[in-house]
Amino acid sequence: QVQFVESGGGLVQPGGSLRLSCTNSGSLKVANVAWHRQAPGKQRELVATIIRTTGVTSYTDSVKGRFTVSTDNAKNTVYLQMNDLRPDDTAVYYCNSGRIWGQGTLVTVSS
Repeated sequence: QVQFVESGGGLVQPGGSLRLSCTNSGSLKVANVAWHRQAPGKQRELVATIIRTTGVTSYTDSVKGRFTVSTDNAKNTVYLQMNDLRPDDTAVYYCNSGRIWGQGTLVTVSS
């Protein structure tokens, strides 16, 4: 099965950085992993995707140039490096593949 566990969230000041991790602790490997986020009172939105076998990535426009998604296949972990964070990046961040979702990790950007 596939089981995602996210970590790395926290409180950071505007302009700061965080790195989120998404580890698949299940026995079934997946090729495509996505990061989504849901801000308070807003719909969940797709942030970034990665194809773990090729390293091909994509990003929503609001995070291009600031966020980087990467994979360490030996650790079965996908990362989301977030730089130059802004208050409107505040959200619960989830990783997912297909219908499998992690529990989320909260990122709060505030001074």
